[in-house]
Amino acid sequence: MTDPHAYRVDGAQAAGDYVSAYRRNGFVVLRGLFGGDEVAALAAAADQVHDEGMRLGRSFRHGNLFYRVAAGDDGPLVQMIQWPSYHQAVLNAFRLDRRLASILAPLLGGDLKQIINQIHWKSPVSSGDFAWHQDSRFRKPDEAYRNLAGSYVQTGLAIDPHDPGSGCLRFVPGSHLWGELPLECPDEVLGAAMSDPVLEAVGLDAADAVDILLAPGDLALWSPYLVHGSGTNRSAHRRRFYINGYVRAEDCDRGEWAFRGGRPVPFGPEPALVHYEALRERRDPHFV
Repeated sequence: MTDPHAYRVDGAQAAGDYVSAYRRNGFVVLRGLFGGDEVAALAAAADQVHDEGMRLGRSFRHGNLFYRVAAGDDGPLVQMIQWPSYHQAVLNAFRLDRRLASILAPLLGGDLKQIINQIHWKSPVSSGDFAWHQDSRFRKPDEAYRNLAGSYVQTGLAIDPHDPGSGCLRFVPGSHLWGELPLECPDEVLGAAMSDPVLEAVGLDAADAVDILLAPGDLALWSPYLVHGSGTNRSAHRRRFYINGYVRAEDCDRGEWAFRGGRPVPFGPEPALVHYEALRERRDPHFV
């Protein structure tokens, strides 16, 4: 069956199609953006930083670089790493790939900063669920993010197959058009299960949610106001996801530059302020 939310950007597919779908539904899936060899290199890079988290054994921060490591039944459980691209060259190259700049240009223009750079892991039968939420709740402080609905796009690149069995994303199409919603979700959405009454309380219906099926190399794009979540990985394999969030530079006072005029911008000599408010005050590496 053809997925009505998926497009293949190969030169034959008009950009207007996926752009219109994104604006209408709040998300879109682009099939096969990266090939098998590229995904294999990405997977190896992800494994490298995962091993770093395992060796650390618990959550650790060095500036914007952050390893979220939980205590699992069989030892440390690496759930997420933020800004691994500061020291991992392959991950850095993927976030600055010109194909991403080309895809984002019709939505955001060519001058982009980056707010999110992270990898999520869902180990089989782990507590890697994400409660229903909107990413807009994390774009703080409000005054640093202007015109959020039209200036920001979240991207997620599948490293492994994503389906209901592996805890794939679930999107509520069109929910981005409702703006900021008073969803009663926990402070920590990672590790909390999706609760359908949370949707019903704001007038949404869980029956409208769709599973986002991704093969390795597929890219999902979604709005910061799109209501979404994901479930438990009950498959026999890990579910790895490389997430990069981009914002029109003129509408944001934070973030690392990613593209100017569609051209990649390398990191500067000092990390930029993103979410870690103590970036300038506490520069030393430390466990948290």
